[in-house]
Amino acid sequence: MTVAVVDYGSGNLRSAAKALERAARESGYRGAIEVTASPERVVAAERVVLPGVGAFADCRAGLEALPGMLEALEESAIRKAKPFLGICVGMQLMAGVGREHRDTPGFGWIPGEVVALEPTDPALKIPHMGWNELVIEREHPLLAGLQQGSHVYFVHSYQLRVETPGHQLAWVDYGGPVTAVVGRDNLAGTQFHPEKSQAAGLRLLTNFLEWRP
Repeated sequence: MTVAVVDYGSGNLRSAAKALERAARESGYRGAIEVTASPERVVAAERVVLPGVGAFADCRAGLEALPGMLEALEESAIRKAKPFLGICVGMQLMAGVGREHRDTPGFGWIPGEVVALEPTDPALKIPHMGWNELVIEREHPLLAGLQQGSHVYFVHSYQLRVETPGHQLAWVDYGGPVTAVVGRDNLAGTQFHPEKSQAAGLRLLTNFLEWRP
């Protein structure tokens, strides 16, 4: 059993891998956490984590620069329906389109668009950076054990606005509702960084390792 953390030049994958390793130790998960740029390793893994930091188009281009990686993600997450977790821009890439600077196609796995944050309070700064309280809308195995108001850590200027309300599992208030967690079937994503979110983030990663969708 292996968890593939996809390495395509995004900045936070090492911290995500370390957090997953800690979650594996504490939960007794016996699989390996493998940071990899190999499409073959991604397809072979039991579950896949796609981190992401930076602009939507840049992250898409980083994946396209790895021959076969987009196809490997599709094979693993869609055709083989293995547990998949996107983090920050890794979550946003599941949308149909990203509208950061220009329109860039996403994976189309979670129908919706990635749009700029526009808080109603002009005193709220962009990017949204820091801790916020999670509002859990729907029960989901990844959110088991997390309380309403759990504090999680964000760094972003854009959010995934879902087309289907049921795909939004949790949100936070930052001058209006901001999507925090999405999911459907074997796919899930967090706009916040679980690897930076201390106890709440560790709980979510542990849940991901135990998830049997």
